[in-house]
Amino acid sequence: MNRNGIHHVTAIAGSAQRNLDFYTRTLGLRLVKKTVNFDDPGAYHFYYGDEAGSPGTILTFFPWEHAAPGRAGAGELQETVFRVPQSATGYWMQRLVNHGVERATRFGETVLTFRDPDGLRLALVGLPGIEAEPAWSGVEVPVEHALRGFHSVSLMLDRTERTGAILTDVFGFREVATEGNTTRYAVEGTAIGGIVDLQAVGGFLPARLGRGSVHHLAFRAADDAAEMEMVRKLAADHGLHTTEQKNRDYFRSVYFREPGHVLFEIATDIPGFAVDEPTTDLGTALKLPAFLDGHREAIEAALPVLA
Repeated sequence: MNRNGIHHVTAIAGSAQRNLDFYTRTLGLRLVKKTVNFDDPGAYHFYYGDEAGSPGTILTFFPWEHAAPGRAGAGELQETVFRVPQSATGYWMQRLVNHGVERATRFGETVLTFRDPDGLRLALVGLPGIEAEPAWSGVEVPVEHALRGFHSVSLMLDRTERTGAILTDVFGFREVATEGNTTRYAVEGTAIGGIVDLQAVGGFLPARLGRGSVHHLAFRAADDAAEMEMVRKLAADHGLHTTEQKNRDYFRSVYFREPGHVLFEIATDIPGFAVDEPTTDLGTALKLPAFLDGHREAIEAALPVLA
């Protein structure tokens, strides 16, 4: 089984309640884990995805109530794109009319672009033949229209060559197409989370991290051994060094800045989100890492109350 591709995308939001409502109700994703930012336990960390939180479906958020808005520019993940059945594009055009939805064509595919309440750039791609794929039926979105994992992400970079080399040499992608100033890289045999578009925007101001922007992009590693091999190749072939491995309870991660300054993570597929609660109950209780569980009462008191 192919294990290459996107594991998750992590972004910054403002209001926790507003974020929760938009992604579970408007977009119909499942809240698969409600925890805290391990490095800032005064803030939630929400994970949204499919029924099980499968790699390639997971969009996560740090909701920081008073975060300043980010600024678009070079050195950022500019857009996160989900897959929907081609027959569902009319439904989504109507559903997202209050979120600035616009229709476009890229690489021969119909794309609906829009923004979430914090300004995060999102898109849906309508694809034929995916109607029978498993999908989470959210509170308001019928299963036949539901999102079916990531299609792609788009990175805005001053230059793309060195980043493209890392995608191909370390992460198993290959260059498959070019359209204007955008080069598409894809993983053969990976339908969900298998595409990264690199957009060359030399001369743009650098991006500024903030509300409505992406914090980091995570790529898949099947297990610790696969992750360490990627770490080795990054150092040996590209002169890039990662952090030490960090235990995020649901995966184990290393981080590094790719040459265009986007923060990349390598995350293991294991152990997954059912490690501390059954799949049927995912996202229903606040989960804390062992090193914070002794402070649960104080953490819960400091977090925003959710309806």
